[in-house]
Order: sequence, then structure tokens, then C-alpha cells
Amino acid sequence: MRKRTVYAWLIALVCFIVLMIVTPAIPQSQEYHNFADQRTFFGIPNALNVISNFPFLVIGLVGLILCHHGNYFQLSLQGELWGWTCFYVGVAAVGVGSSYYHLKPDDASLVWDRLPMTVAFTSIVAIFIIERIDERKGMISIIPLVLAGIISIVYWRFFDDLRPYALVQFVPCIAIPIMAILLPPMYTHSTYWLWAAVFYLLAKVLEATDKVVYKWTHHIVSGHTLKHLFAAMVPVFLTLMLAKRSVEAERQSLLKTWRVSWTKVKEGNSNVESYSFSYSNVQQVEEPQ
Repeated sequence: MRKRTVYAWLIALVCFIVLMIVTPAIPQSQEYHNFADQRTFFGIPNALNVISNFPFLVIGLVGLILCHHGNYFQLSLQGELWGWTCFYVGVAAVGVGSSYYHLKPDDASLVWDRLPMTVAFTSIVAIFIIERIDERKGMISIIPLVLAGIISIVYWRFFDDLRPYALVQFVPCIAIPIMAILLPPMYTHSTYWLWAAVFYLLAKVLEATDKVVYKWTHHIVSGHTLKHLFAAMVPVFLTLMLAKRSVEAERQSLLKTWRVSWTKVKEGNSNVESYSFSYSNVQQVEEPQ
């Protein structure tokens, strides 16, 4: 099993090196800092983009308290506690770092926006490994994954190349929903992972349509402001999941659960059609000649 793990990491490393060789560098566009809504309220520049980060700070602090105060989430594994702690620290730090960035958007302040995001992304991957694959491997992977995220930011800042950061951000967005569907969960309420993924996807769409949304709303709110609010729903859904879930008695993947449910629906429809057909035949027989 250890050899498989080593091979998997080696393959991932080789793929990363090949990708870095065959793809061109992705510099940070300075147009990225030119947000649609640059209004000042109460003396705060870019006010709505700054204030809309407040939910991250709130949910991050709430999550940290619930993780450690009386073990409200009933985290039974040490690796889970570490992983979720890193996640909520990252979320709370996003609230501070992103607000700081939006006060004066530039590459230097953007570091403090992206750095906590990578901590949240990478710790989520480690949590998933703990829950779905192997507790020990997941716990061991927490520090390397978080370090990989931090290094991706340092690399971008020094070499003006976003490729490693893009991998850190987008690979979990693809891998986590797939693993959530295919791998048997340790706990119930696994669909909350998918809801979180949907809201993050919507957040990225709003980020890309910042100016369009601002125009559509007649300069009331921009896409980037809404992006913050939608992205904040990710930790909200994951917190609700932690509060509601229990240990899964019969572990089976969401895909298998959906197949079973779909089979039951089809059987139910077949029974209804069969009953309707039989009932119509009985009526025809009983009709007077």
C-alpha cells in the first residue's frame, strides 16, 4: 500500500513537471484589479467589495469555536480536527485578507487574499482523503498540501506565473465533487459537499461577469461583490453538514445511492403502469354488452 502511495505521488509530480514544461507561463493581468464597483461609502474605498468579505470572518470564527468548544461537531479522528481547524483558519483569514486587498487592489495586497484561500482549498483535500480513502494518509497529507498551496503563492509572486496556483485552486474544484459522488462516505449528509461545489461554481461565474452584473443591476451591486457572498456559502454548507451528520452505518457512494433510488422509481412507475393496465382491462370486462 505504501508503494502505491509513493507511486501515486511520483506520477503526480511527473505530471506537474511535464505540465510546467509544455505550457506557457500565466502572468497576473493588471486588469484583474480593475473591479466594476469602485464606490466609496463611509470613507471605505471599494466599500461593497470590502464589506462583502465579512461573512467569511464570521463563519470561520464560528467554525473554529464549534470545532474546539466541547467538540460540537463530534470529530472522532485527530486528523479531522486538524484538517477542519486549518480550513476554518483559512476561511476566517480570507475575510481579513480579501478585505485588505480590496481596500487597495494590487499584486502585493492580492497575496493576502489568495494565501488563506489556498490554505482552505488544500485542507479540504486532506479532509476528503481522511474521510474517503485513509485516515493516516489524509492526516500526513495536511502539512504537505498546505505547504504546496503556500508555495504556489510564493512562486506566483516571485516569478509572475499563476500556473501552480491555478492547479491548487481548480484541481480540488474538480476532484472533490467527483470523489464525493464516487467514493463511499464515512458520514451522512454527503450531498452538502455538492451544494458547496455548486455555490463555488456560481461564485466563479459571478467573478468572471463582474462588470456585466454591475450593468444589469443598474450599478447597484457588482458580480465580484456577489461572488464573495456566494463563495461564503461554501463554508456555510460545510458547517451545516458537520452539525447534522452522523456516522454512516452502511457506507455506499452517492452514485450507488442514486442508482438504487432511480431503480426504485422505475419499478414504482412500472407497477403503476401495470396496475393501470390491469384496472382498465377489468373495467372493459365488467362493462355491459
